[in-house]
Order: sequence, then structure tokens, then C-alpha cells
Amino acid sequence: MRIICRLMSEDTVGFLLSDAARLVRRSFDARARATGVTKAQWQVLLVLSRSEGINQAGLADRLEVENITLCRMVDRLQDAGLVERRPDPADRRAWRLFLTPAAHPMIASMRGLGSEVIGEALAGFSADEQAQLRTMLERVRSNLSTRSPEAARG
Repeated sequence: MRIICRLMSEDTVGFLLSDAARLVRRSFDARARATGVTKAQWQVLLVLSRSEGINQAGLADRLEVENITLCRMVDRLQDAGLVERRPDPADRRAWRLFLTPAAHPMIASMRGLGSEVIGEALAGFSADEQAQLRTMLERVRSNLSTRSPEAARG
């Protein structure tokens, strides 16, 4: 029982990482609400800004959503004039996704909001502390992304 309580304790690294990420998302979402774009749509735009020309299946994988879910989000973004689908020259059944010129100012605004939130989250951290935190989080990500799901369970 003591071990279970310790695993659920608010001072574990896992809980602190999860809670910090939740608070960053909440703060960002509160600031971004005025844009009229949903959190899920923001995620599509942000990933697409880094990977223009990706096909819908690849984008769904990156976002860890079902293809049909992504298709609906892209439909809405296309209707809003922010994303366009172009035929994939290598696969006539697939579409490649691109941002429209109207999307770029929104993405710039989104990045600005993100910088504000991170600045607030890291208030009081020195430049060296920020660099150390980034290095450690990159190492955590690397450790977890290189392990197979089977190894993680075992």
C-alpha cells in the first residue's frame, strides 16, 4: 500500500512532468481561445508548419489520432482557408497537406503565445538552468522514444 501511495504522490517526477505539461497547455489554451481555432486544430497547424507536404496518414501518426479524426479536423481547417490538400504524385489515393498564406500569421501568433507561456513558466530560472532543464528533458524524451513498447512493459 505504501508503494502505491508513493507512486501516486504529487512529488514524483512523473507526476510533476505531467502536471507541468497540463498547466502549460491550460495556460496556452486560455490565451489561444480568442482565435476561434480549437486546441486540436492548433496542433494540426503547428505540426504541419514543421512538415508541410506530409500526407494525412503521416500527420495522423504524428498527432496520435485516428485518420478519420484528422480528416475532420483538416476539413474544418480547409473550410477556414488555412490548409489545402494537394494530390500526392506518388499515390493517387493520398493527399498532401499544405498551409495557405492565411495560416502563417496565425502560426506566428501561436508561437508568440507559446513563448509567453514558457516565459511565464520559466520565470526566475537563469539561462543556465533553462539550458540544463532543456538538456535533461531531451534526454528523458530520448530514453523513452528509443525503447520498444515491449521493453517498456518488461
